[in-house]
Amino acid sequence: MANEKSGRSYDDACGTAHALDLIGERWAMLVMRELLLGPRRFGDLRSGLPGISANVLTQRLEGLEASGVVVRRKLPPPASVQVYELTEWGKEAEPFILGLGKWAARSPLHDVSAPLSAVGMMLSFRAMFMPERARGAYFTVGFRLGEDAYWAQVKDGELAEGRGEAARADLVLTGIPGEIAGVVHGFADPATFEKTGTLKVEGDRAALARFTTMFELPPKVGAADAVRQAAAGVSNPP
Repeated sequence: MANEKSGRSYDDACGTAHALDLIGERWAMLVMRELLLGPRRFGDLRSGLPGISANVLTQRLEGLEASGVVVRRKLPPPASVQVYELTEWGKEAEPFILGLGKWAARSPLHDVSAPLSAVGMMLSFRAMFMPERARGAYFTVGFRLGEDAYWAQVKDGELAEGRGEAARADLVLTGIPGEIAGVVHGFADPATFEKTGTLKVEGDRAALARFTTMFELPPKVGAADAVRQAAAGVSNPP
């Protein structure tokens, strides 16, 4: 475990503290995020995390491997390339990674215009999905994002996602992850991006209209709310 080896352990028996010992280093959770939809090559991880250096990525992968969160393996021929993937235990972190993202989306400081990776976009759909709004819906959406392709399938209140070209997509969106996320989450008009040429919509536009109703961003915490809650905490201690 990287933090313990470097002498930076919290030395605290609390499970939360130990979790931070395991994956609390800068970039570690984002590396895990990029692996939640399946194995990735080193270069794929660098592409999804453009702000990380090769040296730091190597360190984080080594630390996550040492902690038992990530495993490295070589794909069989004809690929014969080395990939990294989450262990079964590592995959169990998905609910709290998604939950942390949903919690942080309430921050008034959250900048939705900042760069977003393809995996980050797909996981935002998973985190904000409202099953009750998808009852009776059956369709598949394909996403073409540069060299990456993903798909999402809605099936009567359930959402499944994966990497690769959709076998039979009813709707295909080609564009930039951040812009597509804005369209799906309802704070951007697809027509705007279509006019500029950064978004291409192919297939069933009715499916797109329905798809954009299936997600809900949590309400922002305003400054007044924060002050009121803080005051309530002072005047009504537990």
